[in-house]
Amino acid sequence: MRKLTSLIALAVAISLMHAPLSLAENWPSRQITLIVPFPPGGSTDVVARIMAEHMRRLLGQPVVIENVGGAGGSIGVGRVARAAPDGYTIDIGQWDTHVGSVIYALTYDLQKDFEPIGLMSINPQLMVGRKDLPADDLKGLVAWMKENPGQARLVNQLASAQISGLLLQQLTGTSLQFIPYRGSGPATTDLLAGHVDLMVAQAAVVLPNVRARALKAIANLAPRRSEAVPEVPSSDEGGVPGLYASGWFGFFAPAGTPKEIIAKFNGAMVEVLADPAVRARFAQLGLDVASREQQTPAGLAAFHKAEIAKWWPIIKSANIKGE
Repeated sequence: MRKLTSLIALAVAISLMHAPLSLAENWPSRQITLIVPFPPGGSTDVVARIMAEHMRRLLGQPVVIENVGGAGGSIGVGRVARAAPDGYTIDIGQWDTHVGSVIYALTYDLQKDFEPIGLMSINPQLMVGRKDLPADDLKGLVAWMKENPGQARLVNQLASAQISGLLLQQLTGTSLQFIPYRGSGPATTDLLAGHVDLMVAQAAVVLPNVRARALKAIANLAPRRSEAVPEVPSSDEGGVPGLYASGWFGFFAPAGTPKEIIAKFNGAMVEVLADPAVRARFAQLGLDVASREQQTPAGLAAFHKAEIAKWWPIIKSANIKGE
């Protein structure tokens, strides 16, 4: 009896050792849920649907979008952090959800509770103005703000917008009114109507209105012009070096997800990003496809670590808190 008990215990131990491998070998055997931590219709949602449409063919299972908005994306990301690490719940993350969301009282750890899968794109962040704004570029904007201190109204819809506004004030000695909004959709509507003056958003959000001349592109908040939106001058060209904002999209899984599953999902992502039709669609949205090195799990891990190292001290020093 004692020998039989030992054999049973050994068999159980061996089966448990091989369980993760079996899970990875059979993955995916059912639909994958891709959490979009914002409402439908925004740039994050659009990119998620492009990727899901192409990846389902490669993975052999449906990739279903679930929009879980609220608290700057932290509610949806929290769902992923608490999900089983089995590869069936994935998060499309970005700066506001995986760096800037530190302004909220999070119930998860941005550095420990996720496995990076791969970086998809670098997203130019544009500062745009109402079409009748009495400034056509960053130099003109700063001059106008100095002539009218405290009058410029900046949309404050996400942490990235708030930080950009604070940087603009610090670097130029100007002052702004920060007007809170729940999202880019309502903010864009009011900007088009002239109820506010300025907005900082991903190119994918504002580019159609810029190209239709319904909004003015003031600057691409980066050291140099973007290949995706080469017509928009950089902050450096506008005379305000250091006025930078970060935007990107990447896939994350819950911490503990088997490396084999991460590799399979990453392989499908990389293949989709190499598709000329997808790259053309990204270009239309004003997105720069990430380099092949950045598309790896290690590439996203290093990129994410660098983003946190750069931006968290700025957020802390400005004492920014989520509302």
